[in-house]
Amino acid sequence: MVKLFGWRNRLKSYASASAREPFAYGRHDCALFAAGAVEAMTGHDPAADWRGRYTTLLGGLRVIRKSGHDDHIAAAAAWFAEIPPAKAQVGDLAVVAGDDGPALGVVAGPHVWVLRPDGLGTVPLTMAERAFRV
Repeated sequence: MVKLFGWRNRLKSYASASAREPFAYGRHDCALFAAGAVEAMTGHDPAADWRGRYTTLLGGLRVIRKSGHDDHIAAAAAWFAEIPPAKAQVGDLAVVAGDDGPALGVVAGPHVWVLRPDGLGTVPLTMAERAFRV
């Protein structure tokens, strides 16, 4: 996947807009936040087929499993090359521990943007368990 010209500004604008969106499964959750970041940087939404098709965590897992992946982390692993978290750069995806299990976030320098039920937050990149190059 090739990043578009101006991808850093596109990513920052996307993150800023995401901070104003309420968390909602199937519309604005961690998997779709990460996929939206990929779309902002590359013009391709890897989760386009999932959007709007579920309203709960369990429903999301069902949709993802029907697409051939065990979960959102396995989907990211199928789409992108895995790298050590310490080598992750701005725009890469990171896996961090969430309240309901592993969550996808977006690397933003020394921290990771993560979508939480109360909004967009950050955690240190050192908390990433896995990472994927976008």
